[in-house]
Amino acid sequence: MNIQLSDHFTYKKLLRFTLPSIIMMVFTSIYGVVDGFFVSNFAGKTAFAAVNLVMPFVMILGGTGFMIGTGGTALVSRVLGEGRRDLANRYFSMLISATLVLGLGLSVFGIAFMEPIASFLGATEEMMGDCVLYGRLVIGFNAAFMLQNVFQSFFIAAEKPKLGLYATVAAGIANMVLDALFVGGFGWGVTGAAFATGLSQCLGGILPLFYFLRPNGSLLRLTKTRPECRPILKAFGNGSSELMSNISISVVSMLYNFQLLRHVGENGVSAYGVLMYVQFIFIAIFIGYSIGSAPVIGYHYGAGNHSELQSMLKKSSLLMGGSGILLSFLAFSLADPLAGIFVGYDRELFALTGHAFRLFSCSFCLAGFNIFISSFFTALSNGAVSAAISFLRTLVFQTASVLILPVFFGVDGIWWAITVAEICACMISAAFLFAQRKKYRYL
Repeated sequence: MNIQLSDHFTYKKLLRFTLPSIIMMVFTSIYGVVDGFFVSNFAGKTAFAAVNLVMPFVMILGGTGFMIGTGGTALVSRVLGEGRRDLANRYFSMLISATLVLGLGLSVFGIAFMEPIASFLGATEEMMGDCVLYGRLVIGFNAAFMLQNVFQSFFIAAEKPKLGLYATVAAGIANMVLDALFVGGFGWGVTGAAFATGLSQCLGGILPLFYFLRPNGSLLRLTKTRPECRPILKAFGNGSSELMSNISISVVSMLYNFQLLRHVGENGVSAYGVLMYVQFIFIAIFIGYSIGSAPVIGYHYGAGNHSELQSMLKKSSLLMGGSGILLSFLAFSLADPLAGIFVGYDRELFALTGHAFRLFSCSFCLAGFNIFISSFFTALSNGAVSAAISFLRTLVFQTASVLILPVFFGVDGIWWAITVAEICACMISAAFLFAQRKKYRYL
């Protein structure tokens, strides 16, 4: 049965509709995780630390695609809800063109400045070569990575989430196979990991491009259009919360690495890298659900269906809360086995990582709710509130926590920082929901 944006969504229908986007995001997160696994086990912990050190900068550039995808999908979904399909296709085409141009420009910038950036991030002499090599190679594929992130959202707005899922799963499997071949088989180290990631991103970004260029059975198709600043800037502004979230997470990751290098050394950076890999996968579940549900929210907002907005908010809040508690329990219970997968070869590093995991696991309880509420306001075309939630959650609260808590609790304060930040963000999210309830009539 084909599910349409205009439908009434029960729990079953909502989960069926969002499941492809959840799986898409999980497979997207696998890129860095698989790279980390093979680099750590076949190239050693110094190369592993080097990849983790530059990854935040790589994610800032690639995360621009999330901004265009989420902001653009909200705009296009609303226009579809208003019954203007031709205009929706024009906007869609403009945003894909903008993604290509911006992606190529960011690749040139990243490649040119990779060495000074690695130095700024605190790369040691032993790590510098791997940092620069991995960073430049991966950033060279940035346009494809951005396209993949953009199409993940637009496939949902086009009512073809399964096609987006197939493209992303194919790219994820390709990444695993190529990592095993290049890093595990050929012994190419960080070079092999970078090429495995880049080539798989081409698969996930370029295949959907050919689909939308041809006549298809979806709501969207790439058409000839002239660039217009207003809709592009509106989409960028509305999706700024997702960009802010990616930038903030990356900046905070850099700060974590600074603190860990100072308190623990190279082992601390490696342990934090393992935490981030698992967090990528767990958080991807929340992000995937939010991306999958956003076009539904945007459509019913454009159509003026306030009862559906109320239903979506209630159901989604319960789903995010329940899944957050479950993931916290899993993270705590599987701390040692997960640490062993990446750093089981080093007893000291394994013990540090397992301990950090158990403290870090509590953060997942509230993360899903905070991520969804930020996405909820993006879908309502309120980029300002969405950006405020993301900015406070991922930058202000985490920065303050990671700087202040170690003063009182030592290294454990670094591992507790994200949980404290999520508690503060939950209070802010609830406050914004209450303040905007009359405007959007979702309560």
